[in-house]
Amino acid sequence: MTENNILSDRDSQWRRELRESVTPRERTSIPRVAMPELDADYRVTCSREVNRGLSREMAVLEATRCLDCPDPQCVTGCPVSIDIPGFIKNIERGHIHDAAAVLRLTSALPAVCGRVCPQERQCESKCIYHKMKKKPVAIGYLERFAADNERYNPAETPAVASTPKKGVKVAVVGSGPAGLSFAGDMIRRGYDVTVFEALHEIGGVLKYGIPEFRLPNEVVDVEIDALRREGVEFVRDCVIGKTLGYEQLMADGYAGLFVASGAGLPRFMGIPGENFVGVMSANEYLTRINLMGAGKTGHDTPVLTGKRVAVIGGGNTAMDSVRTARRHGADRAMIVYRRSEAEMPARVEEIQHARQEGVEFLTLTNPVEYLADDKGRVRAMKVQRMRLGAPDESGRRSPEPIPGAIDEIEVDVVIVSVGVSPNPLIPNAIPALEVSRRGTITVNDDTMQSSIPAIYAGGDIVRGGATVILAMGDGRKAAAAMARALEE
Repeated sequence: MTENNILSDRDSQWRRELRESVTPRERTSIPRVAMPELDADYRVTCSREVNRGLSREMAVLEATRCLDCPDPQCVTGCPVSIDIPGFIKNIERGHIHDAAAVLRLTSALPAVCGRVCPQERQCESKCIYHKMKKKPVAIGYLERFAADNERYNPAETPAVASTPKKGVKVAVVGSGPAGLSFAGDMIRRGYDVTVFEALHEIGGVLKYGIPEFRLPNEVVDVEIDALRREGVEFVRDCVIGKTLGYEQLMADGYAGLFVASGAGLPRFMGIPGENFVGVMSANEYLTRINLMGAGKTGHDTPVLTGKRVAVIGGGNTAMDSVRTARRHGADRAMIVYRRSEAEMPARVEEIQHARQEGVEFLTLTNPVEYLADDKGRVRAMKVQRMRLGAPDESGRRSPEPIPGAIDEIEVDVVIVSVGVSPNPLIPNAIPALEVSRRGTITVNDDTMQSSIPAIYAGGDIVRGGATVILAMGDGRKAAAAMARALEE
């Protein structure tokens, strides 16, 4: 199969036949598919994936809803520029393996993105169905379906022709979404790619930051294995800036370096009692459980658990933490957030799943102090009740304290999820590298090139905290720019 067949030319005969076989009125009358889910009472007892995926029949019917717009705005909402109508129309005609091949042309991690990307704020937010006051096409569900079909039936997916090797080596620091996306694009351009990972597992935040009930490790491993088969080399337990320096990499013949070391430095609020036993960052909590097996049979990694767990924050990491706490025995698992639920940055689906699983939402509530027992273990938190004032710089209404409205809530574990800061290791190890006052690596927004011409960067080390798909977009942009520079 040629690339043009896979790309599904918009004027191809089969596309025209699809458009003529079902009228637009019939397409728009089909209700959006609902994702099957595990029962909430059962799923809090295990780490099984909550969303169960679509059947073939459900996927084909949902794909039929796509109107194959002449100017598909959904593509403009995708940071990695997936040919969204192309892969969806392949699903509609039953060529699921071709749909996966379309996805692979621009995305190194389709099975991951189909699960964790905020499609409702990106591609699906641009769907023409919004103008009709109808629910958008379930692009994320369909992406997951096509990628999972490829995983279950790998022999069916046509291979995209490989590019002849250039004999030029490039290095990647970090194996999270930005690094993997960059590696995939560069290997397909004919470069020799080595990814250096500081931890003992490949996958970065996909492994340590996202629980298996939302993104199973098996899914991440399959995506990584696909890159490995294409020729990407992975080196674990190697800290660039410590184990190996930038100068050594250049001496070893690497022509370029892409830094995707993430933002693993947790932030705290700076309030009294944060050093008490039982108060920890979401990074530590999730890493101990997701990456180091805390709480699982055969693993010795300790992690504090409690019956009354408060998670401070309202993002996806906060939802991951509080839902994990429920699975680790918390009877009262609370989200404590200083704004209202409408201002929460977490995905709507994650909020809904948390609520279904018995999570309590204490909104317009802000911790001001933690209290400990005589052994130094947190026993309670003082919280300030809030109200919403005028919008801040981000457009969200700013919370302001209600005078005198202080309450005390009993807790035995507090997980702080109020943001992260960039990993400082690479900037500290390369003094000539320009960084912002926030510690992020300064880059050209169009090329992701840093102040050192051979070094490019993307993902959280540049953004200070972002989504998987935005990090992947950075990786693709950097790969294109580095390739142009190396080929000049």
